[in-house]
Amino acid sequence: MTIGKSIRLERIVNRDTGRTIIVPLDHGVSVGPIEGIADMRDAVTNIVAGGANAVLMHKGVVRCGHRARGRDVGLIIHLSASTSLSPFPNAKTLVCTVEEAVRLGADAVSVHVNLGDATEARMLDDMGRVTEAAVSWGMPVLAMMYARGPKVANEFDADVVAHCARVGNELGADIVKVPYTGDVDSFAKVVSGCCVPVVIAGGPKTDTTRGFLTMIADSVMAGGAGLSVGRNIFQDPDPAKLLTAVTAIVHEGKSVDAAMEMLGRGE
Repeated sequence: MTIGKSIRLERIVNRDTGRTIIVPLDHGVSVGPIEGIADMRDAVTNIVAGGANAVLMHKGVVRCGHRARGRDVGLIIHLSASTSLSPFPNAKTLVCTVEEAVRLGADAVSVHVNLGDATEARMLDDMGRVTEAAVSWGMPVLAMMYARGPKVANEFDADVVAHCARVGNELGADIVKVPYTGDVDSFAKVVSGCCVPVVIAGGPKTDTTRGFLTMIADSVMAGGAGLSVGRNIFQDPDPAKLLTAVTAIVHEGKSVDAAMEMLGRGE
């Protein structure tokens, strides 16, 4: 690993714990300016206040979220896109390059691949090209790996998720993001199949704060390296306060009960 890549990774991963809290804000392309990200500068301000390690966004809104003051935060530029308006929303296409991300000051780039989709071959080819370019620039790559297609009966199945994670690892990702499989033992199987850090996705907003924090704590117990979660954080009534509780679990080893006590709210 080059010194440049090492330095960039340390901007998005806590060098003491080896874990990370990433908050994706890329939803504007897929579903529009939903609650929590209509004002990108406010969203980033709340996320930084809570102690997140990095934010993830598309190239055009970097200027909207840059605060030019206060504590810094890692920047991951998302290279993939599709919209919910398309008849093929799972078919991701590249809309940015590693070189563009370098010019924007990125600490890492991310790509999204939906295994099982009819356009899987193109997405895998795109990822291969991205990881090749990233090596040349010393740029870390986060791979968002999901199983979505007619042959996928359950995208949360441990074997399916382990396959997704391993594909990301095999194709050169430095961090792999996958869905949580639902329990510690099954997710440990996912983590053990990769030689790079594995973080969990958040998916749709969870029903309870305790359920969300328990998912995070269990994933860390299984050997996971943290989370890359958007809506469950930026759509919370108090994203900054929620992130302090998440930070306590991920980086300080606090229990879910202790984190809930910090929040001072119901379940």
